[in-house]
Amino acid sequence: MATPKPVLHATLDSGQVIEYLPEVIGEGGMKVVHFTPDRKSVVCFFKDVGVGADPQRLPRLQNIVGKYNPTTDPKTGHYWKDLFCWPTAIVVKPRLGVVAPTYAGNFFFASGPFKGKEKQATWFTSPKLRRMLPAAERGTWLAYLQMSIRLARAVRRMHNAGLAHSDLSNKNVLVDPASGAAVIIDVDSLVVPQVHPPDVLGTPGYIAPEVLGSANLELTDPQRILPSRRTDQHALAVLIYQYLLGRHPLRGPRVNSTQSAEEDERMSMGERALWIENPTDTTNRPAKLGVSYKVLGPYLAPLVERAFMNGLHHPAERPGADEWERALVKTTDLLLPCANSACPGGWFVLGEGAPRCPWCRTLKAGSFPVLNFYRAGKTGQFLAERHRLAVWHHARLYPWHVFDNHFAGEGADRTPQAYFARQSGGWWLMNQGREAMTVVGAAPIPVGGGIELKDGQQIQLSKAQHGRLAVVQMVNG
Repeated sequence: MATPKPVLHATLDSGQVIEYLPEVIGEGGMKVVHFTPDRKSVVCFFKDVGVGADPQRLPRLQNIVGKYNPTTDPKTGHYWKDLFCWPTAIVVKPRLGVVAPTYAGNFFFASGPFKGKEKQATWFTSPKLRRMLPAAERGTWLAYLQMSIRLARAVRRMHNAGLAHSDLSNKNVLVDPASGAAVIIDVDSLVVPQVHPPDVLGTPGYIAPEVLGSANLELTDPQRILPSRRTDQHALAVLIYQYLLGRHPLRGPRVNSTQSAEEDERMSMGERALWIENPTDTTNRPAKLGVSYKVLGPYLAPLVERAFMNGLHHPAERPGADEWERALVKTTDLLLPCANSACPGGWFVLGEGAPRCPWCRTLKAGSFPVLNFYRAGKTGQFLAERHRLAVWHHARLYPWHVFDNHFAGEGADRTPQAYFARQSGGWWLMNQGREAMTVVGAAPIPVGGGIELKDGQQIQLSKAQHGRLAVVQMVNG
């Protein structure tokens, strides 16, 4: 018989005693990490014994595990468990710490030279490292958009609860481009304004310029800027930009100090920070930039401009996590699959010009439908929404397309209402909903029935309150 592994014991603040393994499996700046015997959870002890002496630390952890914990919500808790690695209990002996779920297996490399390593974003957004990864691990551009949605949604949830993470970065958000998954980790040091101050300034490359610019001031100085929801907004924008474009928005060729590499970094990410795609000052633009941010489409490109133009040095002008979430979700409606099977992106956003993939320059051949959505006005008229759906084979309509008061959030009804099919040279819409769809000037589309889409058709997707009108536009590739 195999000799059982020795175990150690820890006491929770509830008085319960749990077991953990003596081997240290991970160590960060603040904590050391051990597995529980079943490896379903980890026990994380604070390295600094002084943390336990802080009278605010235990109440802070109790609020995080209890009051602020989204994973215990009876309606949506199961959803948030996939987006946060949220602490489940507090350890008080042998020293202060927390118990948290083990990261899902898909956030570790399963094979190859990096087997067992955590999937931090740098593996996928650094061109040099990305080339070393198996093709199956790299994911499609659709997956990076899905990762961005999940991250923005998780940050929105924190911010709506009055919390700030304070250290959003490539190290504290694990990703899996193979599935589009993302999870925020290290949430045991959340900031609550006027209640629980930040423990750290953040991770280099993700710290907001105003935090770096005032870091030399005393903590009690009123001009000192500390991590908050505003600084989270900067880090969120940096991460989304990295996911979608594969580069850091501020790291360019401009040198801001020759005194030292550290001083140049502080100025380049702080008071002298300049977006590499700034249209009026190109001194930080790389010689080989790659594709423009404008390929992100009509919803995301304006947010990128706000985040890295005015919002870079004026925090109040930064887009909120909710704005990013909505723009990202709407952008999924403009996605088209690339016809080139060797395309590194696989998907691209339909823009104003010819439908050409920016990742491989392949032009989409033939014609395809685009649905332009209109919402019902108070007088019976329909009002344009600046919301479109690009159609591809087996694309679907969901309740958030059919009704203007639905949103594809954590509690959304994801029952398909219709699907699209390319057959016999035409494009068809097949009704999977619970009611017939009205076609202006033609017979209704019964449940289970379909209609071939033609340019200019007007289809009322539902006659119920908040039902939308879709106007068909045929686009030529």
